[in-house]
Amino acid sequence: MTLVRASLVRPFAALRPAPGRAPEVMAPPYDVLNTEEARVLAEGRPWSFLHISKPEIDLPPGTDPYAPEVYAKAAENLKKMVAAGVLQQDAQACYYAYRLIMGKHVQVGLVAAAGVADYDTNRIRKHEFTRPDKEDDRVRQIDALDAQTGPVLLAYPHAPEVDAILAAATQNAPDSDGVGEGVNGGGVRHTLWVIRDAGAIARLTELFDALPALYIADGHHRSASASRICATRKAANSAHTGEEPYNYFLSVIFPHHQMRIFDYNRVIKDMNGLSEAAFMEKVAENFMIEMWGEAVKPAAPGEFGLYLNGRWMKLTIRADLIPADPVGRLDVSLLQNNLIAPILGISDPRRDKRIDFVGGIRGLGGLEKRVDSGEMALAFSLHATSMEDLMAVADANEVMPPKSTWFEPKLADGLASHLL
Repeated sequence: MTLVRASLVRPFAALRPAPGRAPEVMAPPYDVLNTEEARVLAEGRPWSFLHISKPEIDLPPGTDPYAPEVYAKAAENLKKMVAAGVLQQDAQACYYAYRLIMGKHVQVGLVAAAGVADYDTNRIRKHEFTRPDKEDDRVRQIDALDAQTGPVLLAYPHAPEVDAILAAATQNAPDSDGVGEGVNGGGVRHTLWVIRDAGAIARLTELFDALPALYIADGHHRSASASRICATRKAANSAHTGEEPYNYFLSVIFPHHQMRIFDYNRVIKDMNGLSEAAFMEKVAENFMIEMWGEAVKPAAPGEFGLYLNGRWMKLTIRADLIPADPVGRLDVSLLQNNLIAPILGISDPRRDKRIDFVGGIRGLGGLEKRVDSGEMALAFSLHATSMEDLMAVADANEVMPPKSTWFEPKLADGLASHLL
């Protein structure tokens, strides 16, 4: 048995929409919409990738999305799309340039197969805990399809030559192009170019191999499940070499400076038995309070918006309460440790039903609506976590608090799949 040294990333022969079919196929990621939303979005769209990523929509209402027949249906639907010629596999291993346009925001990344070995040794760095049940779901989906269809969103650090090669690729006619529909994905343009040039492929592989690390932005469960599948298949394969497709996982890797993290805000059901006056008195011990006439996003780290009783106010944390460690200094940590836990009594935001989280894509109006309706008592707006903060946490081998980052735009499912 000859083992080869795995590269950090490598090209692969993607299964992707046939020419002109991308708009029919591409779909929002499986985890940003529920079954009913998927059912509505896929109606009248027989080739939507939702039939593979949310296959319970093709089974009777009420079917358990984790039932064995759901994964079997996904495999059946994938075979059907290949047989119909809607999805076709490239004849050779390639890289792919993937451009997202959302309003005026543009980002261009590389679609590649990333090394499981580098994930296992933390060269591909994590910043979140995973849940075993969600990992199990992805393992069963990948096993049933014998393919990875949900890409992991990764970031690469400063690499101007990689940026330049990808930018050059986008000057050619695209191989796939379409505008996303539906939940969180509406209006985003997704464009894919195949990079077939052997010189460009070799140089990209070399440039990535020279990087110290890659960073998971979104897709911790997908990458963890790829690692589990690799371990299982490696153990079962006496002729294992390290070259098998299962040693890699489907990724889209963007330059960290192009990625956009939105604020991830908090709404709270009640004031933990405190009157408004008593609550504000406690808040004033750790924060400077200023009244805002209208909704304004916090302009800098350490600043928070508080919406209470129809009014916005700005809270600025005392400088001496900001620790040096990469997790403790995050705004989500500062708010949790100095207000939400000690004053509002919510010590476990993962499980406490009194707190909910609202992605910044919904704007401050989304927070006002939850409070004004009486559903929630107060809301906090936060300054968005930076990519540099995320990378610092991952470099320190630490974990971010729940609901710290909300990446936009989201990737589409269906534009490129990695067959195992």
